Amino acid sequence: MFVRWSRYFLPTRKDAPAEASPRLRLMLRAGLIRRLEPGLYGFLPLGCRALEKIERIVREEMTELGALEIRLPRLRPAARGNGLASKDLHLTDGKGRRFGLGSSHASAAISLIGGDVNSWRDLPLLFCCEGSGYRDTVGSWALEFPLYEAFGFFADQGSREETHRYMLRAYSRVLARCGLGFRTAEVPNEASEDGSSLAVVVFEEKGDEEIAWCTSCGYAASRCLADVGSPGPPPGTEKALELVETPGVRTVEGLVEFLGVSPAQVVKTFLYVGKRGTVGVLVRGDHELEEEKLRRALGDRSLRRVDDPDEAQAIAGAPFGFLGPVGLSVPIWADKAVRDIPAAVVGGNREGYHYVGAKAGRDFRVEGFLDLRRVREGDPCGRCGAPLRIRKGIRVAELLRIGAAGLTFSDRDGRVKPVLAGQYSLELHRLLEAVVEKHHDDFGIVWPVEIAPFHVVIAVLRPDVPEQIRVAERMASALGASGLDVLLDDRDRSPGEKFHDAKLIGAPVMLVVGHRALKRGEIEAERRWDGARASFPAEPTEVLHGVWGLLRAERG
Repeated sequence: MFVRWSRYFLPTRKDAPAEASPRLRLMLRAGLIRRLEPGLYGFLPLGCRALEKIERIVREEMTELGALEIRLPRLRPAARGNGLASKDLHLTDGKGRRFGLGSSHASAAISLIGGDVNSWRDLPLLFCCEGSGYRDTVGSWALEFPLYEAFGFFADQGSREETHRYMLRAYSRVLARCGLGFRTAEVPNEASEDGSSLAVVVFEEKGDEEIAWCTSCGYAASRCLADVGSPGPPPGTEKALELVETPGVRTVEGLVEFLGVSPAQVVKTFLYVGKRGTVGVLVRGDHELEEEKLRRALGDRSLRRVDDPDEAQAIAGAPFGFLGPVGLSVPIWADKAVRDIPAAVVGGNREGYHYVGAKAGRDFRVEGFLDLRRVREGDPCGRCGAPLRIRKGIRVAELLRIGAAGLTFSDRDGRVKPVLAGQYSLELHRLLEAVVEKHHDDFGIVWPVEIAPFHVVIAVLRPDVPEQIRVAERMASALGASGLDVLLDDRDRSPGEKFHDAKLIGAPVMLVVGHRALKRGEIEAERRWDGARASFPAEPTEVLHGVWGLLRAERG
């Protein structure tokens, strides 16, 4: 079977909205998607073909793992523990019942099996589910997105960890078949038992996920979580504490110039208010505080920075720029690097004054020294000490250990135990986005063969000439019968426009049926990813053999 372009809806564009990301603009130009409203996108026929091929690969890998397919509703009750956050979409039905749309179907999967899993004989279980997720977060171009999830239920930790490894291998095979490499990285996730999950990230310069990666030991984590090693103490020796006048000097840069110290000798003081009250937080002057690390370390997601000058004045008795730990009446937590400063410059908690020669533990009490700073390029890895790199990427999948919302079973000895669960999510739109970002050039998309919406485009230069159409249809039928997806470009357009569109939509092979080649009894071919050209006798068997040869060639 083949598709005629003249009867297919494939609207290509020369331009796309400037505010869209480069890969999104390419997806718009190539006729994969269209924006309906900000954050709402629909997939056009070409985009659906690409998604369907990715879905087929995922389904094959899930079947190989023994996952059983289920169907779950997109709506779930907006009750506590149903995986819905305040930022998710909520609605009320005619009976006053509240429902919501969230980024996962985990709570629905747990409810689905909850009444039927009672014994160790029922476990383990692995299900998979195709559906849609909803996420209203900064940086997400799609509020609603196609999602393929799997859910595992286990009697013991060993079984869960084994499935975790198997699922990661399956995702590795999915990405390899889509022409992508990846790294795994620890990322924050409040739905997980320990507050973090394992993300599958495709490194790309234009990605929106920042990952700290150690090229030595392979450790990788979201930039907001990455373990950072000690940078070592700044130069200097211990001194006596001394209060000095610093009129109008409120910044680290100003202190460096006024006192002749390095930024590493200055300590910045921040105030945070949370559910347990107010705390002071210290970091070195040349470092930045990472709030995600602070919230996780103190176990308080409600922590907010004090930004109001009057509030800061009431707590510390000093304005911003002069806050310091000496004499501060609230608990103080500090980044590990602060401990190593022999003689620090800190705020004097008095306008126009700073202390010099301050030493943590001697001049002010610290509740604990934690890893609280934001990682930078070249910082030492917290695992091995080698320099860390900051890479950008696209998060395409996530694996996390979750609670089973009170689900229990009886073990072999009749003891009641909690069911352990795992959630595995693959965002199909992100995977498609990563493929487009990885596989494109100045002319358009360069699809990997296995997920190309069409393997072959046949450009008929003069569709008004019966012989050209007749030859093209014979070739298209033969190629389609061999299992290839073929798009026959029989539009009344110029050859230049046909070549342009064929490269834009990225079919791995383009065949050209024109007067000159047919006069020689040939059809011309061009391979998309390297521009290799060939000519084949205009006979179905010869063209079939030649096209398959082009497709099977190793891709660089």
